[in-house]
Amino acid sequence: MKIKSIYTLALSILISFPTIAQYPEILSLEDQAKLEDEILKERFETVLPEIMERTEIDMWVIISSEYNEDPVIKTMLPSTWMAARRTTMLVIYQAEKGAELEAHAVARYDVGEIFKRAWNPDTQPDQWKRLASLIEEKNPKKIGVNMSNDFSHADGLVKSEYDLLMNALSKPQQKKVVSAEKLAVGWLETRTERERVIYEHLCNIAHKIIAKGFSLEAITPGVSTTDDLVWWYRQEINKLGLRTWFHPTVDVQRADPENFDHLRSFSKRPDQQIIQPGDLLHVDFGITYLRLNTDTQQHAYVLKPGEERIPTYLVKAFEEGKKVQDHLTNQFKTGRTGNEMLLSALEEAKEAGLKPTIYTHPIGYHGHAAGPTIGMWDSQGGVPGSGDYPLYPNTAYSIELNAAVFIQEWNKEIRIMLEEEAFFDGEEIYYIDGRQEEIYAIPR
Repeated sequence: MKIKSIYTLALSILISFPTIAQYPEILSLEDQAKLEDEILKERFETVLPEIMERTEIDMWVIISSEYNEDPVIKTMLPSTWMAARRTTMLVIYQAEKGAELEAHAVARYDVGEIFKRAWNPDTQPDQWKRLASLIEEKNPKKIGVNMSNDFSHADGLVKSEYDLLMNALSKPQQKKVVSAEKLAVGWLETRTERERVIYEHLCNIAHKIIAKGFSLEAITPGVSTTDDLVWWYRQEINKLGLRTWFHPTVDVQRADPENFDHLRSFSKRPDQQIIQPGDLLHVDFGITYLRLNTDTQQHAYVLKPGEERIPTYLVKAFEEGKKVQDHLTNQFKTGRTGNEMLLSALEEAKEAGLKPTIYTHPIGYHGHAAGPTIGMWDSQGGVPGSGDYPLYPNTAYSIELNAAVFIQEWNKEIRIMLEEEAFFDGEEIYYIDGRQEEIYAIPR
């Protein structure tokens, strides 16, 4: 990993003093809110102008109703706003390249410190007419709105509000309305230096939660069930003041005749199984902190009586999973699409004698986030649309995949299922808090 600047180190120290023996500090809600607002302001000053210039959209209009929030608007609201209020209209305008962004709220009040009130109902009672007049005043070249066929994150403008917008605009302005898909995706996927450091902190927390769960503190072999461990993870995450963006899962593979395929992995898991010595465990969970998300999968093995180490056949199987990771991360180059990386990684892995399945996705403000999709477990030939989106610098990914390995000792095929967060800086990709290098051993 590259040497951090003094600024970055200072932030690392700020958020890293341990309060619980095994976990770094979780900031108070008040301090989280302050930091979220600081980062939002910084992103408006550094990230957004560059993305608007790259996509050649000089005005971005984001409209959202309370309780039916646009995915983008939720990343632009101040930390103390839990949702849009009534109909919230945000207008971001850049008069020319290099110019400071103007941020207007066609609302009854400012929206945080960034969006300044641009509507007075006493002089113009109709909110839509005021929006239209503001657009006329600025007279942009393009008016980007959140419509997309390929990214749900960029498709937040509902049909009724689109119709109201178009009815309010003059004919010349109507012709300027375009999809802001690439602008929305660029905004959502691009991380700042501070967010990158926060991700190091967040991934470290996730890894430590997993390690604690894969121990006798959470598991009593022969007594604990997979469902017990799932709820242990939920409770541990909650105890830390964090949230999980999906219900965790814990799976078991063992020396029995049961097949372990993708459908079982993703949708038909048994409700609970008793965790026994000789079991290969797998966990999948993601946590949310400071508006960012993780998505992690790791393995553990429960030692049988007389065993002092993990069986060699499982160690070798785990190494095959890591090799698939390497084949994928070797593909990361700016400008390559998700489909190009997928097909090249699969080809190379198969040539090396591996049996891979790759379903990697961006990570960020959403768990399955905006950016290039690099396969889905049921779309190994490529993903039209989101898989055709190119790779940009300063973006983060969940390197999610599996390697199928036949275990002679069990007379069956198992799957080594791995998922770790990685950061791409434009030149190289690296695991944000490292990756699992070996299977956890749980003593009896």
